[in-house]
Amino acid sequence: QVQLEESGGGLVQAGGSRRLSCAASVRTSNSLTIGWFLLAPGKEREFVAAISWNRGTLYAEYVKGRFTISRDNNKITAYLEMNSLKPEDTAVYSCAARPSWTYVGSSPNDYDYWGQGTQVTVSS
Repeated sequence: QVQLEESGGGLVQAGGSRRLSCAASVRTSNSLTIGWFLLAPGKEREFVAAISWNRGTLYAEYVKGRFTISRDNNKITAYLEMNSLKPEDTAVYSCAARPSWTYVGSSPNDYDYWGQGTQVTVSS
């Protein structure tokens, strides 16, 4: 069983930065792939970035060069550093986890556990 808790959301001006955290609580193996997804009003859930236990990464094209995903395996926490934020980045950002050493993927269906999400609002 894995529980995920996001933090770091809030209001930020366009061009600004925000760092999201995803803390995982696990009872068995802690080798998890963690992905970030966003859900904006009127849109389907979108992939943002993912990082495997061995730090392989995958990014959605629209965040490359602006967002960076990282992790601290000792704390079983993943981070999403978001820079050069745009109003269209406004969404609820959720992290998801999949037990794996090396997997990185963009499909929500490939992740087994989800956090509640944290709202990020970018003002123009």
